[in-house]
Amino acid sequence: MEKLKETVDFDSYFDDFLPQPDSVDGCEGGADKKRRRLTQKNLFQLWGLENPNLDLRPSTATSLASRKKQQRLCPFYKRIPGTPFTVDAFCYGSVKGCSAYFLSHFHADHYIGLTKGWSHGPIYCTNLTARLLRICLYVSPSFICPLELGTEYSLNGIKITMLDANHCPGAALIHFCLPNGQCYLHTGDFRASKLMQSYPVLASQRINILYLDTTYCNPKYRFPSKEDVLEFVVGVTRRYLNNHPKTIVVVGAYSIGKEHVYSAISKALGVKIYANASRRRILRSFGWVEISENLSTNGKDTPLHILPISSLRFEILQRYLASQDGQYTTMLAFRPTGWTYSETTGENLNLIKPTSKGNITIYGVPYSEHSNFTELQEFVQFLRPEKIIPTVNVGNAVNRGKIQSYFQQWLKA
Repeated sequence: MEKLKETVDFDSYFDDFLPQPDSVDGCEGGADKKRRRLTQKNLFQLWGLENPNLDLRPSTATSLASRKKQQRLCPFYKRIPGTPFTVDAFCYGSVKGCSAYFLSHFHADHYIGLTKGWSHGPIYCTNLTARLLRICLYVSPSFICPLELGTEYSLNGIKITMLDANHCPGAALIHFCLPNGQCYLHTGDFRASKLMQSYPVLASQRINILYLDTTYCNPKYRFPSKEDVLEFVVGVTRRYLNNHPKTIVVVGAYSIGKEHVYSAISKALGVKIYANASRRRILRSFGWVEISENLSTNGKDTPLHILPISSLRFEILQRYLASQDGQYTTMLAFRPTGWTYSETTGENLNLIKPTSKGNITIYGVPYSEHSNFTELQEFVQFLRPEKIIPTVNVGNAVNRGKIQSYFQQWLKA
């Protein structure tokens, strides 16, 4: 590539494996079925597709066992038209016509299919993601092609730029500019921000097709900014420790992601971060001084501990507290995910009610590394792309129709 300018263990969990909407009730009448078929046909036309017989299921919808039995076709929203490129399409084996496989970020539902035996073609990703591919999945370095963020490259005459996606460490938006002037942007997973409006490649070039992360593309999801949630978490922690000095503070996290939550607590309280050896190895690979210099190898040296987010259940936390040999008498835990958001609470985080059992208190806080509904709207209205293809929650025609109606409303404004 020409440069023009400048075994994850028990801690590994799917960040973005989202339950798909329930299938449409089979009791609908003939007219309703016909209307749904027409709606689906119109959506395919809107996306510029002639053949509706395409696999729309997200890559995590099929069991690993069934994948071994039959080769699935790569869905259209993982292919970049007019190029031999795919994005996050590793579970389909060798994709016909694909000569370069792009990985947006290191979350299992995006890299699934990548193993140390991968040999189907070069993998293009950011430098940080490249390091994770080597140390966690043992992918051969001969297949890994790291790209610098914000730098334009040329591959097969197509200009490619990776941009910070404001998601997990190493996550990127991928911008493709074809020789005919067509520009495509694949967001992978991202949290839209106003800073992205200053990215030169986005501010100066019209996007013809936007492949959009629609995880929270529903008007009921208007959770607060990450900064507001971090301020709330730090405030809760300070008050709790003032009242209960012998408290252990637990933050639930994925193996990649949510680092800013426990980093904010560590910085505000002046304490180190305890994580197991596997997580410490991953965190040190980021090259983030503010985290790597504050990691502790001994849980007794700091009250701030990181556990897998899936383990934030009272029975597990009770055992963990008991394992601290009486050093702590109470536990304060945080479950940071957008799925904890409540319309009743809205942006007033002080209305959040924790759940408590005995000497353990758990706060579910709406800290999300995906865009909320308003942020998606602002991002789309900034780009004003010709076409938008949703990439999440698209396994159901009714849901696709709802998402597309939001796009149409935004672009009319």
